[in-house]
Amino acid sequence: ATTEIYTLSLHDALPISAGFAGPAPAQDYPTQSIKLVVPFGPGGGSDIVGRIIAQRMQEKLGQPIVIENKPGAGGLIGNEQVVNSPKDGYTIGIQTAGQVIASTITKNMRFDTIESFEWIGQIATAGLMVVVRPDYEHKDIKALVAAAKANPGKLVFASPGFGATQHMAAELFKQNGGIDMLHVPYRTSPEAISALLGKNVDVLFDTVSAVLGQVQSGQLKVLAVTGKDRFPAVPDVPTVMESGVIPNYDVTTWYGFFAPKSTPRPIVDKLNKVLNEVLAEDTIKERLTKAGVVVKGSTPDEWRQFMIAEYKKWSSVREKAGIEQR
Repeated sequence: ATTEIYTLSLHDALPISAGFAGPAPAQDYPTQSIKLVVPFGPGGGSDIVGRIIAQRMQEKLGQPIVIENKPGAGGLIGNEQVVNSPKDGYTIGIQTAGQVIASTITKNMRFDTIESFEWIGQIATAGLMVVVRPDYEHKDIKALVAAAKANPGKLVFASPGFGATQHMAAELFKQNGGIDMLHVPYRTSPEAISALLGKNVDVLFDTVSAVLGQVQSGQLKVLAVTGKDRFPAVPDVPTVMESGVIPNYDVTTWYGFFAPKSTPRPIVDKLNKVLNEVLAEDTIKERLTKAGVVVKGSTPDEWRQFMIAEYKKWSSVREKAGIEQR
């Protein structure tokens, strides 16, 4: 059986409403359209997830939610736009692991990764895959780690960008496994996949949505998924931790909503309530699964604590990897 990857049409743009008067009290919220800042380009994971959720939330809230793509600087340009928006609940953003990682490697940040925001709630998680060519000599994670230990720095891994989640996932793999591999960054996932297929690199860490098609067609072979649990799209593929040679290895990317600091708590709570109601709907779960993610709701406080833990985790990975801030 194959798993269809759902791609939301970019022509399904969310409506833009006419102008409204100033913000109403929290109990009447919302009385006008809400802007959702997606800090990456159209068609990416955060854009697809954001549109799926926003289309249903606007129906429940009774006001349009307008998507604004604001890519750049690993997502930090979009985050800064949210920071500088009015604190009234009419501008929110979608957060991913990529923005947290970008903040750990960026010098002179103009806002605080955690404290500059109110954390509305988590939406979903998405796994990464460790993939090789089908004819690659090392057939599982145990063999790959053994080869890396026997030949330090000889195995080459690709990623779709320096400092990307995929790159840092591999750095943590190296650290937890006590191994050394050479990193070759590419600009995009398709370029990294082409390098792997062309035998220019040995292994690739990338998202399920980026490589699932090649896996299903037999062009690539999955050695493992990177989360602590197996991934629904490839239930027969073991986790890295199941290999027994790299303990405590759990890497997922994820998505959630946030708002500017000092957005009234009743508004944050209302958005969280509606978000979790939407996530509980079978139709939404199905659409998100087809988009390559797994539903994972939360309270605002749980989401904030998760963000703190992720920032500490990736800051430590960056420091141990010797990656200097830029």
